[in-house]
Amino acid sequence: METALRHMADGLLLVDGDWRIFYANPAAERLFSVGDRRADTTVGLLLWEAAEGFRQKGELERHFRDVAERGEPNGIDVRRPSDGHWYHLRLVPVPDGMSVYVSDIDEARSQEAQASRTRHEAVQRAERIKNLTVALSGALTVQDVVSAVATRVLPPFRASGLTIGVLEESRANRVRVVGAVGYPDSFTAMVEAEPIPADSPVTDVLKEGVPLFIDTAEEHNLRYPHMAHRVHVSGKKSWAFLPLIASGRSIGACSISFSEARRLDDAERTLLMALSGLIAQALERARLHDADRDRATELQRGLLPRDLPALPAVTAAARYLPAGEAMDVGGDWYDVLPLSSGRVALVIGDVMGHGLTEAATMGRLRTAVRTLADLELAPDDLLVHLNDLVADLGEDLYATCLYAVYDPTDAVCTITTAGHPPPVLVDPSGTAHFVDLEPNSPLGVAEPPFETTRLHVPDGSLLVLYTDGLAETATRPMGQGMDLLKATLDEALAQVSSGDCPATDHDVPAPDPLLDRLCNRLTDALLSSPSDTTDDAALLVARPRSFKASDMAGWTLPEDPLAPGQARALIREQLAAWHLDDLVMPTELIVSELVTNAVRYGRGPIRLRLLRSDLLVCEVSDGSLTTPHVRRAAETDEGGRGLQLVTALSHRWGARYETEGKYVWTEQELPSAAVAG
Repeated sequence: METALRHMADGLLLVDGDWRIFYANPAAERLFSVGDRRADTTVGLLLWEAAEGFRQKGELERHFRDVAERGEPNGIDVRRPSDGHWYHLRLVPVPDGMSVYVSDIDEARSQEAQASRTRHEAVQRAERIKNLTVALSGALTVQDVVSAVATRVLPPFRASGLTIGVLEESRANRVRVVGAVGYPDSFTAMVEAEPIPADSPVTDVLKEGVPLFIDTAEEHNLRYPHMAHRVHVSGKKSWAFLPLIASGRSIGACSISFSEARRLDDAERTLLMALSGLIAQALERARLHDADRDRATELQRGLLPRDLPALPAVTAAARYLPAGEAMDVGGDWYDVLPLSSGRVALVIGDVMGHGLTEAATMGRLRTAVRTLADLELAPDDLLVHLNDLVADLGEDLYATCLYAVYDPTDAVCTITTAGHPPPVLVDPSGTAHFVDLEPNSPLGVAEPPFETTRLHVPDGSLLVLYTDGLAETATRPMGQGMDLLKATLDEALAQVSSGDCPATDHDVPAPDPLLDRLCNRLTDALLSSPSDTTDDAALLVARPRSFKASDMAGWTLPEDPLAPGQARALIREQLAAWHLDDLVMPTELIVSELVTNAVRYGRGPIRLRLLRSDLLVCEVSDGSLTTPHVRRAAETDEGGRGLQLVTALSHRWGARYETEGKYVWTEQELPSAAVAG
């Protein structure tokens, strides 16, 4: 029993019926220095020092005696003037005596306060780790990681600067700074221009794999004197350099700096080390994400046209905008394809979904469109073939597409769409309106035939083609986006002066700066907030331009053997008027062969047409759908060499088919003097 009493944390005094102490445990002896006086000292006298200034002399003992007579326990707080401590006295009646428990309130309070602070700091550390973990879990890119660390780590530690560097193993272990916050521009420019020295805190941290804490600028300059100029420019006075270790290897280092000299305590250093592990894991994940995204974006951009062709009938500008950082690459594409007889195909499409698979599918569809366009298929027929291709690629694959063919000979644009948003036609007065198209279904689920719309496009008009990612965002429905698109066009074109619109009678196409400005204006207005961008977007703005009447000539020929001779005479006369005398002889031979074939193998009516642009186009049409093809004639054959001759004399030739028959066309390059003229 006595052993247990001796180990009590509180002081214990046992008194007899005369209030004389006959036992005091070590805690009581320590508190009151009872010593040898306990045999003849009453409780009232013993506690008088502790109660001085709190009760009058003898009042404390009388109070205790009254309590003892009632047989009730009672407690009271008293303050000891010699040390300023507060004690709690607990009087408990026992048979034939009293027991007095004494405890140091200040010590208990101090211990409780310390325990409370410890618990609070632990809660704070857990909260900071949780907040940083949440922030880093949503950080996809390296810049997201830098932003999350700057927001979640710097304020709690009252830090003012952050740099994160990654190790470039491919460049002799050089460190590249990928993010800096809280530094002047001059320091950032210095870091970007100069590599991190081989002898520096960052390289030492990477070598040793342990953190380095520098409390003052003087300490930094003493350890790394060659970096004193960086310290001066940075304006920092204290640093914590932390290794970033992921998968058992150092991938970089993180520097947290302070504007004043400061020594971090053990708890802060431990917390920073714990946070550095989270930062390292997030940084490694973000680097992989950035690398994958860069490869995917490069793949997608490689599948898009690098430069749009400069054509006599159409000038165009385009933009492709990838989705926000949280999204994968998508399947939007556009194209401008030169066709025969000066015609131009405008294409825009969107493979539904995001990812490398969709980007690769987009490349396949774009290649298919170019191949089908070379076959001179009508827009509705082309989409029929494209629909079959998409259906064969998978049941869960869908795509939208708009295919338009502009014919500069009559300024008519033939448009067919498969689930794609309607284009915008801006007339020469600057008024924009959406083209009313038949709502065909997307590719993959469409049921041909596709409805086709013929649209007259006067000179000076614009055609604006776009994907739904331009109009529709996370906060804006498709209808509102289309209204904003039209309003932006109206506003932009209302501010354009006549000098900004290039003339429409030049033979050689010239760059059109207005189209580029319109593309920038539309993308800035409709995709002003990258955080709202949930889909990639494509935009194509084209200015069609019809051929002048003086650059076209056409005739109807008789269906008899005299037709080739008449055709040659007409050719000589027209080329002389165009000052293309150098092309008279090859063109006569070409026309003679094509007209002869039309008379011999086709049926009427037979028509001959010449078109002059950057090339000389010669067309012969008839009412037959017979396909012309080059034959391999033997030495003894009297015929079969006509199309071989056409191939040799022309730059390019082919045939296209329409409902009323076929057109066989050739293209010849103009002499350099004629092009210059």
